[in-house]
Order: sequence, then C-alpha cells, then structure tokens
Amino acid sequence: MSDLVTRLRQRSWRMTPQRRVIAETLDGAHVHYTADEILERAAGRMPEISRATVYNTLNEMVALGEVLELNLDGRSKRYDPNVEHEHHHLICEGCGATKDVHTVGNPMDWLPGDERHGFAVTRASITFRGLCRECAAAS
Repeated sequence: MSDLVTRLRQRSWRMTPQRRVIAETLDGAHVHYTADEILERAAGRMPEISRATVYNTLNEMVALGEVLELNLDGRSKRYDPNVEHEHHHLICEGCGATKDVHTVGNPMDWLPGDERHGFAVTRASITFRGLCRECAAAS
C-alpha cells in the first residue's frame, strides 16, 4: 500500500476504486505530475476514469493537506504527495524534470532582516533551476 493511500485511510477518507488509482499514481519519490499526466497514468489502469474525477480527487487531497499543489513553471499545476518532509524543488529548464531537494541549514536564515520589509516570514519555498544531466549533455 502506498504512503498516500495509508495517510488517506488514516484520515477515514472514503477510498473508492477511482480515488485509490489516483492516490497510487501519486506514489513514489520525486512525483510532481500535472493533472493531465495523472489522468493519463490512471487511465492506463482504469480506462473509464474521468477527467472530472481526477480533478475533484486532487482538489480534495489538496484541501485535506495530503498533496501539495505547486505552480513551479508558471503554467501548469503539479501535485506533490511529499507533505511530510519540508523540502524545496530543483527543475530542469530543458525537459521540466522536477526533483525534491533537502537543503542544509534553515532557509529562513537566508533572508536578511532588512530584506524582509517588515514581513513576519513564516515559511520559505525555494526553487532551484538548471539543466539535468541529459539536457546538459544535449546542449
């Protein structure tokens, strides 16, 4: 059973076959699929699954706090099931591959006091950009 399925069951979330397929699609390390990618993968296992079911299920998982909704590239939303460990993201500017990264030190310390402009900063979300090994080799 996937981590996400286990977490959803612990919350007594009704686990229909469609919801289970969607949750299992989101299982794994470095998962940052768009809704369309989730639909495509889920439909491979359950051809009758609908786009509306995928979107509604993702919205519910986000509302429960069990999946993060990210907009890392300014275009499409991506869904990240890694909600249990504070992390940041590394994105390939060539192919769009996205990886979770765990930084050393507290990113809250990286913003000097005079750059906070009076904000009471509560959290940081950092995105590192570059080229993955394959894209760097191709350029």
